[in-house]
Amino acid sequence: AGESPEKASEGFGAAGGYCKAVLLYLILASLSLPSSMHLIQVDSVQRWMEDLKLMTDCECMCILQSKPISLEKDEQNELILSSQYSTCDNLQLLLKRAWIISTELTRIAQKLEKNRWQRVHSMTVRVNCHVHSMINEYNTFSRSSSEEMHQLEKLLIDKCSEFTAFTERCLQTEDEEILKSMKSCVNETLTTVAQYFGQLIELVLTQEAQSLLRQIELSGSLSSTESAVSSLFSLAQEGAHLCRIIAREGGVVALFKICRQDCFRCLYPQTLRTLASICCVEEGMHQLEKVDGILCLADILTDTSHSEATHAEAAAVIAQITSPHLTFTQHLSSFLENMEEIVTALVKLCQEASSGEVFLLASAALANITFFDTMACEILLQLNATKILLAACSDKGIVDTPYSRDQVVTILANMSVLDQCASEIIQGNGVQLLMEMLFEKPSSGNAAEAAACERVQQKSAVTLARLSRDPEVAEAAVKLSCIPRLIKLCRSPTERNNSDSVLVACLAALRRLAVMSPDGLEDSDFQQLVKPRLVDSFLLCTNMEESFV
Repeated sequence: AGESPEKASEGFGAAGGYCKAVLLYLILASLSLPSSMHLIQVDSVQRWMEDLKLMTDCECMCILQSKPISLEKDEQNELILSSQYSTCDNLQLLLKRAWIISTELTRIAQKLEKNRWQRVHSMTVRVNCHVHSMINEYNTFSRSSSEEMHQLEKLLIDKCSEFTAFTERCLQTEDEEILKSMKSCVNETLTTVAQYFGQLIELVLTQEAQSLLRQIELSGSLSSTESAVSSLFSLAQEGAHLCRIIAREGGVVALFKICRQDCFRCLYPQTLRTLASICCVEEGMHQLEKVDGILCLADILTDTSHSEATHAEAAAVIAQITSPHLTFTQHLSSFLENMEEIVTALVKLCQEASSGEVFLLASAALANITFFDTMACEILLQLNATKILLAACSDKGIVDTPYSRDQVVTILANMSVLDQCASEIIQGNGVQLLMEMLFEKPSSGNAAEAAACERVQQKSAVTLARLSRDPEVAEAAVKLSCIPRLIKLCRSPTERNNSDSVLVACLAALRRLAVMSPDGLEDSDFQQLVKPRLVDSFLLCTNMEESFV
């Protein structure tokens, strides 16, 4: 979804500096170094503790000039990454180091804009040390290094040395005109360092992905394949850019190959979980289509001999590739061919789910499919899915979070466009459930949970508005005191967590019910919330949020 905490800040200044700033920004942003997200979203002291090992090593290099500090002369000098770490641990530390370098490069650009040459030089020295450390670390645990890698390493190291020398000369010059002319050279060198750095990181990540996929391809043992898939999953968790690399190198093809071999059945859940991660990017989706991945997923879901865990992870892949937030699902033509059997299997999984997690995955897949194609709603109606979902909501051990209720109410909202759905809702006591969902509140201060509660309130109001075209549903809603609750949600911003989307949905539902039962509203409510144009009522309710204290 949208909001990159690791966005680089612009700034080069002087003579063409803006263009160079944009170039550096694009280079750094394209790395999508995922560790930044992990580092930024934690307490500042914890972040400092994470960085301490890396930063102190940098200072040691500055002071000791990279001399070994081992007591034994023949003992190999230990770097940050010791042999006790796994490849994934090593790679994550490498990514942290890379993120620090990218951050330092961005800060150099900012200081350069302000002509703070002393800071520019000290930070350039620090970047130089970090680059040397990063390369040494990678070469310590890397299983193979290509000629291209060695060339890039040399180019980056040479350019960093040139960069340091440039900034040192700038420190020794006080003439403004000379500094102004040198600044453009520093800008160019900084941009080149960023380019080489980006290319090196891209090559490192590509080689790691290739190595893991080669291990999967050549391995004949269960343990070796399991280890490679686990490492690939960890790599995919590091962000969309890593997923693109894995997909580009044939990761989706290799993983589906595992899912088509009975000897690897025990690895299906882990393999499918990895596929779900990789298929968040367009490259992964294209690869899935090329290898008939939809057909493979349908076969897994409909095969009763598979475990519930395998079915749940297959449902997770379906949920991922049908997500309404993705803009590149149109090419999934084969999905329509297999949709009926997939929907049938998912409904069965919802009905037989032994835990809240399994139900969440299956219902999320169904919810996304109802957005994906309207025919899915008709299939759900034929399968009595409404009754199954409403029954599950009465089991607090299965539908136990706002996230699960969000999926259920999404399905009901999308099904409510069908006229036949109203009678199913009434028979399953669905109006009562929708009324309860209007009271959805987060149990903690978690932002994601609060957002889920808002979605539940909004979609339950939307569903009531759609279903209330049926007089029987409207009458049931009025008897359950839905009108007073909708009025309170409109008038009290705290009840709806200051959500405008909830407000609009509640106003729409209130107006629909007011037509069916005008006696249920006081005159002031009718004059303010029903009689005016929707936009005027909306503005009236949002103005209630203002404070003049």
